Amino acid sequence: MQKTAAAIHDFSGFGKCSLTVILPVLSAAGIACSAAPTAILSSHTGGLPNVYVQDFTEGLHGFTRQWTELPLSFDAIYTGYMSSPEQVEACAELTDVLRKPGTLFVADPALGDNGSLYSGVNKATASAMARFCCRADLILPNLTEAALLLGEKPNLSPTRAEVEELLQKLAALGPRRVAITGVSFSPRKIGAACYDALSHETAFAFAPCMEGHYHGTGDLFGAALLGGLLRGLQFREAMQAAVSFVSRCVWRTKQNGTDPRFGLDFEEELPFYLHALSIIV
Repeated sequence: MQKTAAAIHDFSGFGKCSLTVILPVLSAAGIACSAAPTAILSSHTGGLPNVYVQDFTEGLHGFTRQWTELPLSFDAIYTGYMSSPEQVEACAELTDVLRKPGTLFVADPALGDNGSLYSGVNKATASAMARFCCRADLILPNLTEAALLLGEKPNLSPTRAEVEELLQKLAALGPRRVAITGVSFSPRKIGAACYDALSHETAFAFAPCMEGHYHGTGDLFGAALLGGLLRGLQFREAMQAAVSFVSRCVWRTKQNGTDPRFGLDFEEELPFYLHALSIIV
């Protein structure tokens, strides 16, 4: 039977991130993905001017009312950016409706990067997001978000031992599994670290590090990781597939000369990702 997922993220009309990368990646992996937007933006906010933003908190309540009446069942729920404590509450309501025994609940905190909160995200929202993530099965913070969830000062260059400690602290909040992105112990490699609280296993996945800042990498990683898990890969295997896929997408974007503000040219690298999932040979 075909696997299904519900993605609760913001939607940017231009700039490849959030739902505009999550939906095609999961669809390519053979997963039927439904979407509920937390906000509608004319483009993402990373370096692009005059962005129109429409908050969709009330709309989420409408989605919840209708989806409650439908015989919906999802193998996974994947949540992302939320702009206020009220929106976090609305997303919690929707996930409560959708979550059934056996549903994999994946939460990307989407709070900040490079040591600070995103513009438009305040401390109250960060606190609400931390409580929300405690309920998830798997959380996907970057190094900044990992510290924010724990109420600590971000350390953007942690040692391997410090990363392992971060993973275990985050798992102690409630999630069985944690994957931290943006981990690097060498100028030449960057990737992610994961921890499974049941098996007590820690693993790392790395790929070549390329110069520049590219928007949407976290969303692409999360979608690719979830796709791997739903297609039956082990946690560390799915993480390596996701890290390698994102790395190749960065390389492809640089080769194409695409403005890094516009997101990653991931489409041409989908065959590589599907090969990693053993969907194509």
